[in-house]
Amino acid sequence: MHGLTITESATGPRPVQDASLSTIGVVVTAAAAAGAPTAALDAMFPVNTPVLVTDIDAALGLVLTGGTLNDTLQAIADQTSPILVVVRVNEGADQAATDTAVIGGIVGNDYTGLQALVNAEAVVGVRPRIIGAPGLDTATVTAALVIAAKKLRGMAYARAIGADQAAAILYRATYSARELMLIWPNFTGGFTGDAVARALGLRARIDEQIGWHKTISNVQVDGVTGIDKDVSFDLLDPSTAAGLLNDADITTLVRTTGFRFWGNRTCSDLPEFAFESAVRTAQALQDICATAILPFVDQPLTIGMVKDLLETMNSEVRQLVSEGRIIGANFEYRPEDNSSTALSEGKPKFRFTFTPAAPMENPQVGLIITDFYYAGFADQLN
Repeated sequence: MHGLTITESATGPRPVQDASLSTIGVVVTAAAAAGAPTAALDAMFPVNTPVLVTDIDAALGLVLTGGTLNDTLQAIADQTSPILVVVRVNEGADQAATDTAVIGGIVGNDYTGLQALVNAEAVVGVRPRIIGAPGLDTATVTAALVIAAKKLRGMAYARAIGADQAAAILYRATYSARELMLIWPNFTGGFTGDAVARALGLRARIDEQIGWHKTISNVQVDGVTGIDKDVSFDLLDPSTAAGLLNDADITTLVRTTGFRFWGNRTCSDLPEFAFESAVRTAQALQDICATAILPFVDQPLTIGMVKDLLETMNSEVRQLVSEGRIIGANFEYRPEDNSSTALSEGKPKFRFTFTPAAPMENPQVGLIITDFYYAGFADQLN
């Protein structure tokens, strides 16, 4: 070769795709109405098969009787038009059999129930991050929902089972997972899982309109007309039923300028992840780390490459801060964490510290009586 040879290389900070946590995943039951063909149901929602729903209104066109599919989709559709992954299971002869079907497992090489939802990404190309089994979430199922949420890096929403407030608070003690939010009581006029289904839809709507850093609390819920239990509420009095439920980490329902979920807390046993927004912020930042670091994996470990990675991450951090999604964060390389042996083995360590945006859960106002504003009283008369 007598002349110039040019080769291309891509260096510098890389663009990072924003984390998307708004895909809903549900496990449901359904049966075709008497006289209606079952073929349409089986074709659209085969049993134990993850189905990607991008047009929720079309799915509502099925003629169904019983089960939770239609009510779940309607409650979600009242809030938003999300991307949805649906796994339909057959209702069992008794509650235990239905629980087994919902929880699912591995049959041969096939996944069923919740296990099919966990592995849905391999089938439909998207990962559910907001998950539930409205109307089917017994204590046994809710425990399985928590496990599924951990695997999916998502949040599970379920009912706090109890005929009254005291029973619901006692039920709350069953769980200690940051990936779970419990809801009590239910909306009227709907099915057992109506409030949970509407929480799933509202969560997706908030993600799209505001972001994953906003909790579901104090946002109007559409399509409801009442609450099936009396829940006293007073913004200035924490000793109401709503206040006591919130103190027990249960999200409740209140009526104030419309119907709203009231409560920010998960079932976490760690105070750092008490808020729903903190959990989802951590999950979003994990996604951002994976997306940002992937192009750098297996590249030569050089000073330039590490600088590019640091700027890629911290550029994204600055954007998140400017959008109000986090208060602050820093992605850094610390020499004391990296020995020459570890570096020669291709195992650099980085440190990522962040502060999530906490909800203003308890603003405090000092009300002080004073005679100060009488000063100059006579002057104002003249």
